[in-house]
Amino acid sequence: MEITTAIRTTGSVRQFTNEPVDDATVYAMLDDARFAPSGGNRQGWRVVVVKSDAKRRAIGDLMKPVWDEYVAIGSTGVTPFTAVPPANYALTTVTPGHTPNDLLDNIVDVPVVLVVAADLGCIAMMDKDLERPAITGGGSIYPFCWNVLLSARSRGLGGVMTTFLSRAEPLAASVLGLPPTYALASTIFLGHPVHQPTKLKRAAVETFATIDSFDGPPFAG
Repeated sequence: MEITTAIRTTGSVRQFTNEPVDDATVYAMLDDARFAPSGGNRQGWRVVVVKSDAKRRAIGDLMKPVWDEYVAIGSTGVTPFTAVPPANYALTTVTPGHTPNDLLDNIVDVPVVLVVAADLGCIAMMDKDLERPAITGGGSIYPFCWNVLLSARSRGLGGVMTTFLSRAEPLAASVLGLPPTYALASTIFLGHPVHQPTKLKRAAVETFATIDSFDGPPFAG
């Protein structure tokens, strides 16, 4: 697939057919993804290919309350879990209980479940001493995750990257044997898509690119 087409048509896929994805294909996708850039080329990613039904159920059960909280907060008009102090919100109008989520509710049936962790001991966190949550370390991990999705797309597969498990990291650590100096970066679900979205809606360049400063005139090209 031509690279521009792949970039512009790789939408998130959350529903999969029951067609399996063999280990050789999963290996090939990870083999492609490893060529992602990372700080100092230290390649600080680790991947667990979760096959066990019990472990899948366990991490699915850990993510469900996070999903429910995410939906509840989002229904108030506030961005869930933002690091910037959000406006006050109340969940009194939200019906308690679990909001259905095909991926989490049926995680045992998802063809491929990958959990990606970051080795914090080999990632240069350039903003770790600033008075805000650190973000730059993701630059050494998320290109790898995106490469997994692009590699899947090139093989007629689809997928989605989620970060819900990170909110439950202390509990997930014991399920997955996560070392104490590692952080959960993402959970990636892959399979043969029921539907592959290709007509993606994104903001125009002029809405996010400016000249010379962040309050400068729009960059129109």
